[in-house]
Amino acid sequence: MERGEDGTLSHWLMLIINRFMYISCFQEIITIGYRVYRSYELPWFRTLSWYFLVCVNYFFYGETLADYFGALVQREEPLQFLSRYHRFISFALYLAGFCMFVLSLVKKHYRLQFYMFAWTHVTLLIVVTQSHLVIQNLFEGMIWFIVPISIVICNDIMAYLFGFFFGRTPLIKLSPKKTWEGFIGGFFSTVVFGFLLAYLLAQFQYFVCPVGYNSETYRFTVECEPSELFILQEYTLPAVVQNETVQLYPFQIHSIFLSSFGSLIGPFGGFFASGFKRAFKIKDFADTIPGHGGIMDRFDCQYLMATFTHVYIGSFIRGPNPTKVLQQLLGLQPAQQLSIFNTLSSHLRERGMLPPAGL
Repeated sequence: MERGEDGTLSHWLMLIINRFMYISCFQEIITIGYRVYRSYELPWFRTLSWYFLVCVNYFFYGETLADYFGALVQREEPLQFLSRYHRFISFALYLAGFCMFVLSLVKKHYRLQFYMFAWTHVTLLIVVTQSHLVIQNLFEGMIWFIVPISIVICNDIMAYLFGFFFGRTPLIKLSPKKTWEGFIGGFFSTVVFGFLLAYLLAQFQYFVCPVGYNSETYRFTVECEPSELFILQEYTLPAVVQNETVQLYPFQIHSIFLSSFGSLIGPFGGFFASGFKRAFKIKDFADTIPGHGGIMDRFDCQYLMATFTHVYIGSFIRGPNPTKVLQQLLGLQPAQQLSIFNTLSSHLRERGMLPPAGL
């Protein structure tokens, strides 16, 4: 795969790593459920848990394919069929698993089986849904993937260092080693780090361009004209600094909000995980990483950050995308396309953007 036209190798590599991580997290949490509820002997339940994982993946992957690579979907007939009936197929697959669960119910184990049914669905909600949002952030541009992840890592390190050297005041009982000094020091350090990292990455097209599909060359690309977020703008500083001006990328301003969330709210993902482990009297989710616990122990804050980043992009960054609208129109029947064309032409004439009909 060539770097120029097909400059998406690292994106797919990140996608594969993400898949591996979340599957490991799913396995760790499901295993805890098996152990806590002693459900190893329940018929079909281990198989059903993984079956539901496959169903959810099929649903989310299909949504992503249709949303970001509509041109590819329209080019391949099998994909057109799968795209058109994707949600129905996904629902049918889920219903098959639901019926298998009902058929597997065993007398005297009903409550236990419903405990595990709920456990599986909550695990899917926490792990798979968040992982899907990570992938969507990645397709919006590598910078939306790297900066949030780096923010959480930086905050974790700096909060530990400030807490180690200056920590005196306990922060929360769920994590006795966490201190207010570490929490506050981690916040300011992370904001500065995120601001500088945003400046560095915003200079490179490779990091700021979303993943796209070129219908002419049939290749995935990361080539684009950078949006205003990644073009230097001049800002006037407050009067207290004598009306000095500075040049910044607008994305640096957004990085302050991302860093603030990652520093102030992100750690609560770790506190939540600590409470979960205390509730079930376990030290770590697993022993996958010697000395550090399981994969979930390392990514408990990342999932919360990924959700916020996705919501932030949808609320404050992403606007109407003409390319995606055009892809949807091309998927319509010719008569429907003509109807939309006539309606749009009439609307543009009313606004004076087209000459009257017949001229």
